[in-house]
Formats: sequence, C-alpha cells, structure tokens
Amino acid sequence: MQVRKLYSTPTITFFQADVSSELELPYVVNGISAGFPSPADDFLDINIDLNKHLIKNPSTTFYGRVRGDSMKDAGIHDGDLLIIDKSLEPTNNKIAVCFIDGEFTVKRISIEKDVVWLIAENKNYEPIKVTKDNDLVIWGIVTTVIKQL
Repeated sequence: MQVRKLYSTPTITFFQADVSSELELPYVVNGISAGFPSPADDFLDINIDLNKHLIKNPSTTFYGRVRGDSMKDAGIHDGDLLIIDKSLEPTNNKIAVCFIDGEFTVKRISIEKDVVWLIAENKNYEPIKVTKDNDLVIWGIVTTVIKQL
C-alpha cells in the first residue's frame, strides 16, 4: 500500500491512497484463536490484498494520521492511521473527518432534526454544536482505523 502525503494540519495529516500496487499477504481464513491454537492452522494457503480488502472506492479514499486524543474512547488514538472515504454519505453516529471553521477534526456526527453535533469520544472535550454561523463540511467518513501495537 503506497501513500503520497498531501498536506498536514495540527489535527490530521492527509495522504492519498495509491492502490496501483498489489501485495498479497498470507491470511488465516478461520481466524486466529485467542485461546488454544488449532493444529489445522499450521498451513496457510490463502492470501489477502489489503488494498482490495480495505479500500472500496480508490478514487475517493484517503489516509489521515490522527493527532490528539479527542476520540480515544472510540479506540482512535494519537498516531493512528485512518482510512477515509469521501464518497460515503454522512449519516447519524458515523465517525467523520470534518472541516469546521477552517480546521480539520475527527468526530462522531450526531444529526438531529434541526442541528448537527460533532461529538468527541473523550469526556474532556465538549460536543460542538454546529450552528448557521459555522462553516462545516463533512470531508469524509472513517471506514478503518490502523494502529501500531
């Protein structure tokens, strides 16, 4: 999976997805036991290409590196890599990359009858109520979080 850096903000660094390469990795089809290992898992004969598995719409998919801790309770931490699809419809409760008042942020969106809220997944951050005075663009929907252990 190759990436090309597009630009960086204090909250997120963006990369464009390049899915022109193929990289097939060994794949354990029956899952990996967190208990006792299965002797049948000694033989790996199936491969997976992460480009094909993780990216459904290559022309509208980008990567973003998270900066900050406002989404930690959703399992999104500083340094995690997000896969963001700009073609997906923003719907209630999705995690989205938003451009609000000239700044990028990643938040859960809550869509009510007359108001949109951008909700952090960290009790130390207040929800952001989007009003007519705000300039908001839902830039894309987060489909996957990739993290280093």
